[in-house]
Amino acid sequence: MTKYAKDEFDQVPQNTSRQGVHRDAQETTRPTLWPVLTVGAVALVLGLVAFLVLPNLGVVAPNAAPSVSTPAPQQTDSSPSAAPGESSSAPSASSEPTPSESPSATPSSAPVDKSTPVAVYNGAGTAGLAGRVAGLVEADGWTLSTVGNWGGLPQQTSVIFYNAPEQKVNAEALGTLLGIQTILESPEVQQQLVVVAGPGYQ
Repeated sequence: MTKYAKDEFDQVPQNTSRQGVHRDAQETTRPTLWPVLTVGAVALVLGLVAFLVLPNLGVVAPNAAPSVSTPAPQQTDSSPSAAPGESSSAPSASSEPTPSESPSATPSSAPVDKSTPVAVYNGAGTAGLAGRVAGLVEADGWTLSTVGNWGGLPQQTSVIFYNAPEQKVNAEALGTLLGIQTILESPEVQQQLVVVAGPGYQ
């Protein structure tokens, strides 16, 4: 038995749901997983749609937009550059023909090399013909190598032979000097330039 007198706290009923004076009874709640599973399923479906369907629909426009926009600046840059190019080509086209004609004429007329040895032969059987032709050649500044009678095939007219393409200019110069129009290239000729005064040479 206690030594203290009974108070209101000593009167406790036999059947009561009260568990304490300072805490309330808490109902235990179990967390439900359905909202989490639903959100995950929706996110998965959206991801599959974005991965499989959107590329086929051509929705990937942000990457294509730069490729389309890049040619536009190039065209704008090329259009001003083309304008000065056209304006600059106009004066260049007018000025090109005059200088281009002068260089083309220079290489075509190669200089005559009179230091090339010239052989003069008498192919007509006229006495002293080779010496007379050789005198004309030497008087014009050419170098003589041989003067004599022609021992090759009989010639029907006067001929000048040259044995290399680079001697064509020299052969033509001799033809103009001597009045000989027949000028032939013959690699079989040993001398570089051969003048054959044939029948009828004056």
